[in-house]
Amino acid sequence: MSEAAPGHPEVLKIVAPNPGPMTLEGTNTYLHGADPCVVIDPGDDDPGHLAAIRAAAAERGGVGLVLLTHSHRDHSEGADQLGAEVVLPGHGEEHHGLRVLATPGHAADHVSFVSAEGVCFAGDLVLGLGSTIVPPGGGSMAAYMDSLALLQEEATELIAPGHGPWITDPAVKLAEYVEHRVSRERRLLAALESGERSRAQLLATVWDDVPVELLPMAAMAMEAHLEKLEEEDRLPALTE
Repeated sequence: MSEAAPGHPEVLKIVAPNPGPMTLEGTNTYLHGADPCVVIDPGDDDPGHLAAIRAAAAERGGVGLVLLTHSHRDHSEGADQLGAEVVLPGHGEEHHGLRVLATPGHAADHVSFVSAEGVCFAGDLVLGLGSTIVPPGGGSMAAYMDSLALLQEEATELIAPGHGPWITDPAVKLAEYVEHRVSRERRLLAALESGERSRAQLLATVWDDVPVELLPMAAMAMEAHLEKLEEEDRLPALTE
């Protein structure tokens, strides 16, 4: 399935057939520009998906470069099968008119790309539906909040997320994302201040709106929040 970006014909989305709880309807692959085009996050190594990318790229003068927002397999596994250089770039670089922002949190190597036309290819920093996973490790929640703040400083008119539909109201979506994390932390602190010390009970109390099948992911998010509080010397001793 391919779809041009609303108001931005220079951007084409092709959805990989790898749906799931974390990937929504599948990983979004993007083609940007032409003569040649850039492929962003080619997805896994599904032959049909790769064939769709090649066919769409051929209509845009071929693939000149493959860019990755991060190295997770559902975004990167097919990257070396498109016959072009593959780059996971760093902050401040520019490739084919796309400016690179370091946006760690979901992954330590995560970056986003901003085009001159005001489109942000956000990878898994922001999803079209729901919230992204921020795993514990290396101060990732603090880094994630910094990454959201960095993106809020950009004058973007469209966010092309790693999964889910186009985000046509970037400022509203980013504000919602920040408030979601701040609200979780606020509720977590309230539970801790009430004397709760059980991880299981903290999860049940603070993430009480999460479906059962997503609780393992919620537990990861809780650990990332707890890690942030510990680094800020705001975390008492806990039990399992």
